[in-house]
Amino acid sequence: MTIIDPRLGDTEDDRSSTKKRSMLSLAGNLLAEVSLPKLIVACILLIVLPGLMLGATPLIASMWIASVSAKLSAVLSGLWPILVLLGLAIVGWFGGRTVFRLAEGSFWSLNALVVQPGYALSRETLRHVVEGLLPADASKATKASVRAALAAGAGLVVGAIGLSVAALAWPATRWSAGLTDLVTPQRLLLPTVANAAVIIAAYFGLAGLTWGVADAVTPQPGDLRSFHQPRTGGRRWRVAHVSDLHVVGERYGFRIESGRAGVRGNERLRSVLARLDAIHAAHPLDAVIVTGDLTDAGRSTEWAELFDALARYPALSGLIVALPGNHDVNVIDRANPARLDLPTSPKKRLRQLRTLSALEALQGPRVRIVDRTTGRLGDSLSDALKPHIDDIRTFADRGRPRRPPALAQLWLSLFPMVRPPDSPDGLGVIVLNSNAETHFSFTNALGIVSAEQVSALETAMRQYPHAYWIVGLHHHPVEYPKPAKALSERIGTALINGSWFVRRLQRIADRCVVMHGHRHVDWIGECGGLLIVSAPSPVMESVERTETYFYIHTLEADQDLRLQLLEPERIDVSDFDSVTC
Repeated sequence: MTIIDPRLGDTEDDRSSTKKRSMLSLAGNLLAEVSLPKLIVACILLIVLPGLMLGATPLIASMWIASVSAKLSAVLSGLWPILVLLGLAIVGWFGGRTVFRLAEGSFWSLNALVVQPGYALSRETLRHVVEGLLPADASKATKASVRAALAAGAGLVVGAIGLSVAALAWPATRWSAGLTDLVTPQRLLLPTVANAAVIIAAYFGLAGLTWGVADAVTPQPGDLRSFHQPRTGGRRWRVAHVSDLHVVGERYGFRIESGRAGVRGNERLRSVLARLDAIHAAHPLDAVIVTGDLTDAGRSTEWAELFDALARYPALSGLIVALPGNHDVNVIDRANPARLDLPTSPKKRLRQLRTLSALEALQGPRVRIVDRTTGRLGDSLSDALKPHIDDIRTFADRGRPRRPPALAQLWLSLFPMVRPPDSPDGLGVIVLNSNAETHFSFTNALGIVSAEQVSALETAMRQYPHAYWIVGLHHHPVEYPKPAKALSERIGTALINGSWFVRRLQRIADRCVVMHGHRHVDWIGECGGLLIVSAPSPVMESVERTETYFYIHTLEADQDLRLQLLEPERIDVSDFDSVTC
């Protein structure tokens, strides 16, 4: 062999690795390499304009109301004012809806970018510092109480900051305007900014207080105390749970997070598939759940490598139910975390469409989409995508769609995807898209599950009231009750609205289990009675001659018709077991 074995990588592969370099070091590189013009434009589009739109909405609404009121006072003086009033009403009806949509979209954009991450940062920073000071022999009950108290403390801190900013900005606000103000519109700029500051800061403070109290009173997550003991005649399902495959387009390509420790990951993946196929042949599986990050950066070559690896195992491929991870749709450049995509760039949409195309190939006929109109399960994924095939291919070829609004809404409308149970009391699978809308490699890992997705999930479950469910998503809904080596492990990666998500699922906790990936950590626990299973990555950190692993889970309906988890089977994988590439 050569002095430097090229198959094992080197320091260049570690350039963007969070495993080999500190977050401070990576942040320093960002400051040196980030494109300042792009950053400025992105801030304007994602923060400044939504904020101004939010602040201007009361002024625009008051102008319209004042104009309508003036016309009403003269409504009896002739036909002309009545026609003008009718015109204003029509404009207000359609224009008002547009303004409301813009205001609503701006609110949630700022909410996802600033408000919720701010609270999560405060909570996890406090927990990281204080939990590090607890004695090693502190009981689980003590740790849970401390975590709850710190959540409330974080809420108070965020609440105080938000309400203080709102109070400071209040004197400059103005909540009404007239048509005469349009003569000097520059005079409305300061009130617009002040209005936006008050709305955002007040919401930030009140939401922080609400989340803090909600997190404090919600049962804290804990390790699963014991696995269910199988009973004779119980209904059982065998499910393989794998996650974070991070396929790259080169045989010995590095992976963003693990750097040189992941250069043999594609070979390890082939070992995983070979083991799964052998297991399924000997003792059939009911499903293979892949909870995101199938690729390392959503590139075409990476999806091609994945499908080449799966082509040898058609029986296994028919069991897969997969969902998108942040690396599939949110990573801009796997070699450069300083890269930034503008919101107007087609690259994010292209990664989403590649992912949809891949999911259709993997599970298109087997999963169905919730029809929001009828409130029932509708078409299969394959059928739902048929009307858009030409537009998708045109976009992939030219970088722009023929009908932009149709593709813009397509990604959001196809989640959750549901594999229905095979019988009224069978096991169904629901997979969600938990990726936040980000345009920056360094912030790509944030997660959020929309209220619309959870509502659709509940719709699907109501259609099968006696069924059991696996709910799959990429991001971890709770922080594990174990110490973290670094604060970077606790922030910037969690499901931002995880506590809310868990509280919604607690209503049906006895009939479902949540499976996720993202952290590459092996953990099985519960939160308020809800079973939560985290999958390790069977390919990341795959240093030569070391073993990685994944699990086969057995689920059983007990005598009380609750879904239980039996002790899982650990499957070890080594790169020297792999099939020759």
